[in-house]
Amino acid sequence: MLTLTANDVRLGATATDWQHALAQAAGELERAGRTTADYLTGMMTREQQSSTVLGNGIAIPHGTPDSRSAVLDTGIRLLQFPDGVTWHDGNRVHVLVAIAAQSDEHLDILRDLTRVLDQPGLVDQLARADDAEALVRLLSTPPVQVKCDRDSLCLGVDAGSATELALTAAARLQRLQCVDRDFLGAIVGQAPVSLGQGFWLVHHGLGARRPALALATPKQPAPDLQGVFCLAGPGDQCRELLERLDGFLAVGERIDTLGADALLARLAGEAPDAVSAQVVLLNTHGLHARPAKQLVQEARRHNARIRVRLLDGDGAAVSATSLTRIIGLGARRGQTLVLTATGEDAQPAITALAAAITGGLGEAVTPLASTPASAPEPAAAEPEPLVDDQPLKAVAASPGLALAPAFVLRQPTLDYPATAADPEEQIQRLNRAIDESDGQLRSLIRQAEGGEAAPILSVHVEMLQDEDLYQATLEAIGEGASAEAGWWQAIDTAARAQEALADRLLAERAADLRDVGRRVLANLCGVSMPTPPDSPYMLVAEDLGPSDVARLDTTRVRGLVTARGGATAHSAILARALGLPAVVGAGERVLTLTDGAELVVDGERGCVVANPAAERRDRIQRRLEQLTELQAEAHSQRHEPATTLDGHTLEVCANLGNTAHTPDAVERGADGIGLLRTEFIFMAHPEAPDLATQEREYRHAFDALNGLPLVARTLDVGGDKPLDYWPLPQEDNPFLGLRGIRLSLTRPEILETQVRALLRAAGDRPLRLMFPMVKDLDEFRAAKAIVQRVQDEIGAPDLQIGVMIEVPSSALLAPTLAPEVDFFSVGTNDLTQYTLAIDRGHGQLSAESDALHPAVLRLIQMTVAAAHAHGRWVGVCGELASDPLAIPVLLGLEVDELSVTSRRVPLVKACIRKLTLETARAQAELALSKASAVEVRDALEAS
Repeated sequence: MLTLTANDVRLGATATDWQHALAQAAGELERAGRTTADYLTGMMTREQQSSTVLGNGIAIPHGTPDSRSAVLDTGIRLLQFPDGVTWHDGNRVHVLVAIAAQSDEHLDILRDLTRVLDQPGLVDQLARADDAEALVRLLSTPPVQVKCDRDSLCLGVDAGSATELALTAAARLQRLQCVDRDFLGAIVGQAPVSLGQGFWLVHHGLGARRPALALATPKQPAPDLQGVFCLAGPGDQCRELLERLDGFLAVGERIDTLGADALLARLAGEAPDAVSAQVVLLNTHGLHARPAKQLVQEARRHNARIRVRLLDGDGAAVSATSLTRIIGLGARRGQTLVLTATGEDAQPAITALAAAITGGLGEAVTPLASTPASAPEPAAAEPEPLVDDQPLKAVAASPGLALAPAFVLRQPTLDYPATAADPEEQIQRLNRAIDESDGQLRSLIRQAEGGEAAPILSVHVEMLQDEDLYQATLEAIGEGASAEAGWWQAIDTAARAQEALADRLLAERAADLRDVGRRVLANLCGVSMPTPPDSPYMLVAEDLGPSDVARLDTTRVRGLVTARGGATAHSAILARALGLPAVVGAGERVLTLTDGAELVVDGERGCVVANPAAERRDRIQRRLEQLTELQAEAHSQRHEPATTLDGHTLEVCANLGNTAHTPDAVERGADGIGLLRTEFIFMAHPEAPDLATQEREYRHAFDALNGLPLVARTLDVGGDKPLDYWPLPQEDNPFLGLRGIRLSLTRPEILETQVRALLRAAGDRPLRLMFPMVKDLDEFRAAKAIVQRVQDEIGAPDLQIGVMIEVPSSALLAPTLAPEVDFFSVGTNDLTQYTLAIDRGHGQLSAESDALHPAVLRLIQMTVAAAHAHGRWVGVCGELASDPLAIPVLLGLEVDELSVTSRRVPLVKACIRKLTLETARAQAELALSKASAVEVRDALEAS
């Protein structure tokens, strides 16, 4: 994110007029290496369009979208003019914050600046500041976030005095983590102060973590007891809340007939007789300067007092005619704006404003994706038991082979009453259960410290503190539900909503939510979770949450099987991290297994076998013995090259989803990084990461590789992998929509920043760059042109540029691509999906999505032939590259490189060392002669 530092500041500047000041700002950016001289023209054009003065002595001059070609590197410079400069719109300016941005990085700076504009005496402070750090602090003061929303309302409390209501309101603020116990102690010893009209106030700053205002009203209001306000925070931070309270009292309206929404509207400053409307904001970058200006201009056309607030925010309504106030809302795409108006023109004003916002306020907008209603599910029939010695196909989630007695993790029956007559006691029980669960999770986090489970369990702690879940439970309890029933209703509703999401990764996070929910429910019911046996076992469950996996004793558990879930569920991710064979999505039949039944889990092929016959059991035992020997030998020789018995060498590299894992890949013997999924950086930030952030991340990998090559895949998102800050139109089939390189080419500035970061991080170290989802030569040329332009600008050395073969068209057109690319990397996961027309995450069909299908193998063969005809190399970076049956086939197809998960590198190398190129070619010919993936696997296993 673009940030302001003292190094960006120039104090004591002078200028004859605003043009002179602007020219100095442009010169500062040019001298800093951020822009070319042409950028001044863009800055002037921007001022002609509209003034960049924010107010209170601050202007933020920047270029237009057309001038981004003059931006060499995103940056910022601040110039202070103590004597001031009269701007072309008549405003007096003391500080210029000049921005050179390759996309919309300046929007965060803009939002931060608008939040300080109301500071008393700011103009004088800006003019007199004689220290760069002090000036930055003046402009970067974090806004005070107040709390006054639905959660802080305690309506209809069974209390008969102002003191009781005050304590109820204070306890609510503590539950919301706005105050601590010291605050409650201060309120206990304080007599409420009458505000008139039956309202009372208690206030203290001791123990206040943030300014907050709660309101508690009695179940039976009286003229002298309408409600008690509890205000927390130092007086100087509570100014806004006091102003809202004063405005509320000035109306003099009875509140005993008002619901929560109406009460919040009054506290936000909205009049009782106001015309109102709610509108969802669709603008990609939210309500930044340009659309905010359109909204203000529309509001000023009407003879009405118009106010705007965020439906889900804590702030007061602001004037719709104040640009800085509107920008200061910080409204983002998808948030709901509440519009209210009073006066002669109120209704036409609201109608016109709502239409303008829906229309995008001068910007092109797309509707939000909607979640289709799901049809009611028919009653499920009892699952049939597994047949002994018969393989059951499922989704391969973590490689490996295991044989052990089954332990079926059956969730205990939790019996509890649906209703309860004592809501206060139910709330106390709920709070105790949540606190107990919090302690249990923190204990698990300490046990898992440094492992993959710890950060996921930390998310579970955050889920426990989710205010929406807690509030939904309180509402259910208030309507007569027991603590157990109310809590599970809230969890189940949230989990079902998560499961309905189109994004499979997000949908599979519902298991985490249910895991948290079961923990609290078990504590409410006083029930302990089932305990596995002390001897080795195979864990079978309907689904597994991260806390289940984190508790596993890996010295006893041999493998995992789940009835639900997909290969990207957290349980599968953790199983891979622990090196446990895992099969998921096996269906309800696996739950019919009896404890102690022998079970085979084959994480390579995605299948389980119950009670294997003697012949199969002996065969599995031999495979396990061979695997144990192979693993020991492979580990000892992991740093040796993968050379066949007849002298043919393949590179075996590692696939990484995070640069932090690079040292581990090197330690495990990887010959380099064959696939760096760079989208992890973009998904970890709420907005597109800037150049410095990306460069820092990539540099970690290059430093750890010590000269080994790195193949970086450019940003691969869109379609089924959306980014919140890069909204896209809803697509009927996201797998065939805007994703990969075709999406990046719609926002070339983002691709250009990423390429620049990679080249700068690499320096003279070996970098290989590849584009995802390329369908033909035109897409490759367009992307390559961006890379070459950045290379020329920064003087970067030559690098290899390739494409991923993920769609059949690129394999079929490999002869036309090969003369212009430096390499191909076959992504067998997507290539298989598109070739066989099977979604690899499909619950019923995913087992048939097998990359050993002869159709996929023929496409790989065509790619290799075209590449080698032009002296290019070919790698394979999908799951197929680590499949023991597939490795000889890929070697026989004369693939040059295999890229696999770090943990699999030693085994893949060891497998290659036991082969000859001649036998591998025979295996490839055998596979290509078959008609289906099943026939291929059968033939390879028999050979």
